[in-house]
Amino acid sequence: MLRSLGLGLLLASAALSQDFDLLLQGGRVIDPKSRLDAPRDVAIKAGKIAAIEPTIAASRARRVLDVRGLLITPGLIDLHVHVYYAATNPGSWAGDNSIPPDVLSFRTGVTTMVDAGSAGWRNFEHFKVTVIDRARTRVLAFINIAGHGMISDLTEQDDFNPEAIVKLKAKFPETVVGVKSAHYQRPDWESVDSAVEAGKKGNMPVIVDFGYFLPQRPYYQLVGEHLRPGDISTHAYRGPVPWTDDKGKVYPYLKAARARGVRFDVGHGGGSFVLRSAAAAIKDGFYPDTISSDLHTGSMNGAFMDMPSLMSKLMALGMPLQEVIRASTWTPAEVIKRPELGHLTVGAEADIAGLRLMDGDFGYYDNNGGRVTSKQRLFCEVTIKGGAIAWDYNGRQGRDYKLLGPHYGIREGIDQIVLPK
Repeated sequence: MLRSLGLGLLLASAALSQDFDLLLQGGRVIDPKSRLDAPRDVAIKAGKIAAIEPTIAASRARRVLDVRGLLITPGLIDLHVHVYYAATNPGSWAGDNSIPPDVLSFRTGVTTMVDAGSAGWRNFEHFKVTVIDRARTRVLAFINIAGHGMISDLTEQDDFNPEAIVKLKAKFPETVVGVKSAHYQRPDWESVDSAVEAGKKGNMPVIVDFGYFLPQRPYYQLVGEHLRPGDISTHAYRGPVPWTDDKGKVYPYLKAARARGVRFDVGHGGGSFVLRSAAAAIKDGFYPDTISSDLHTGSMNGAFMDMPSLMSKLMALGMPLQEVIRASTWTPAEVIKRPELGHLTVGAEADIAGLRLMDGDFGYYDNNGGRVTSKQRLFCEVTIKGGAIAWDYNGRQGRDYKLLGPHYGIREGIDQIVLPK
């Protein structure tokens, strides 16, 4: 009896001496906010980053993951997705192209998705109840300036109500991060200007899918006159956007827009990314501020595929690894005014991606027939969301089953099997 008591006290003492819930050992930490790029161990406690040190003893943690060979980055923030899928009410959702957020998030290193205007001010609360509140992925939202959002292009031509969006921002400040204008077909600026009005009144950024390029509404006026500092032009490398002159240099109007604070977002999508444009911009040092997917059923099975593939594509065009990580983590967090996200510093939310930078022969394409090759590709092997393992490609959290004893996995009283006599 005394021996059993002594063993129990010893085990309890050992548990109390363990400072951390989870320890990632042996990875290369890349954290753009703190400008850290070095081998580090990362410890997690109660869902937060508790320590980042060159070496942390395994005995200090309840669970240890060996992440040697992986890049340990903040959880990826995908600034442009469509996840208002038909959860319960097909009559109020955003078309047939959205997907459930948890389908593709964690397996690709994404811990935060920002829905880009799938829902408008009339149906946002339905979106929140049926999708956002049910997802394990953190889902934030730009609300469409058009009342019913992206049911079709037709619904985005009118029904603009800046005041309604401002009220939703006040009601759901943790979820609503901005305003979306998209797919506008008329020659005036009513959609964009209404979205900017809502952004001004609600102190939030506007993201614009410019939609249809018209002589009366040129792109240079969008980024040069109508968008404010902090506002975002998505689908930046879409074919109709005029990027470079005949010498391959980025047009001055784009540099002027960036200088005054306009942000340029990739928003790859199913047909909004042309390698020719992206390559010319990157060659001239004009990297995208943010890397995003425009995720939907058409893009995930097309040239986009997933965030690590898109990040790899931009690296193949010459964008440095550290810049690719920045544009997928810390800068998106800044853009949506969520500074608690997108970084690995002590006290921050423990959202982490473990990416392998693979060597080999890889190819990337766009939806216009263009292709580029590379010797490297990023692939997600581990995702941590709020301190919990959400994706574990190589089963690092497990132990050799042969060492677990003959009864592991059997729940006494439930899984007991009575064999026939």
